[in-house]
Amino acid sequence: MDQDIQKTQGTVKRRSSKRRIFIFAAFAVVVFLTLVWGLDVYVGSASNGRLYSAIDEVPPRPAALVLGCGKYTQGRPNLYYRYRIEAAAKLWSVGIINAILVSGDNSHKDYDEPSEMKADLVKKGIPGEYITIDYAGFRTLDSVIRAKQVFGLDDYIIVSQPFHCQRAIYLANAKGQSTIGYCATDIGGRAGLKIRLRETLARVKAVMDIVISQSPKFLGPKEQVYYRDSEN
Repeated sequence: MDQDIQKTQGTVKRRSSKRRIFIFAAFAVVVFLTLVWGLDVYVGSASNGRLYSAIDEVPPRPAALVLGCGKYTQGRPNLYYRYRIEAAAKLWSVGIINAILVSGDNSHKDYDEPSEMKADLVKKGIPGEYITIDYAGFRTLDSVIRAKQVFGLDDYIIVSQPFHCQRAIYLANAKGQSTIGYCATDIGGRAGLKIRLRETLARVKAVMDIVISQSPKFLGPKEQVYYRDSEN
């Protein structure tokens, strides 16, 4: 009888212990998801009143920073890339900007985002001398910091999809820069949802980078940006 009671009590204790572990794990997951959601909203709020999607509403600025991505993805044209190029070309064609900085990954010789961006912008009719290349835009943080510290930009337009502009503006604001964003056409469907989920985690990382004062992978010497309007 005593043994049966002890076994019953042991079973109850194990079940109780498992229940406490489950409750703690569930609570931890809820806290984590709430934190991630909160940081996502916080980063997005930094761009309130600073994002534009209509070309006739964008205030003039001396230059635009076009954030890079691969021209192709899985062997097919990358629409994120295409729409960013089109957005930058619009800003130039209507005279809103007088210089363009293209910033992307050129971590090895067979992968050169910014050179492809410049070549395609030239095809859109933009003179190459007014397109400056940042070969060390390995991350959005790097592109934003280098825009000011290497290329001397401060008050400029960030060109990318809306979600990316929001994070870039947050980083720029945190670094004391004055920026606005011109939103390239976004992508919907499953591909867009996948990118947006990745963006949520990227925003958590962006906040961490600011908290720990993360530096760019490579900074380097100052470089000249050439403007269409010599007064800039």
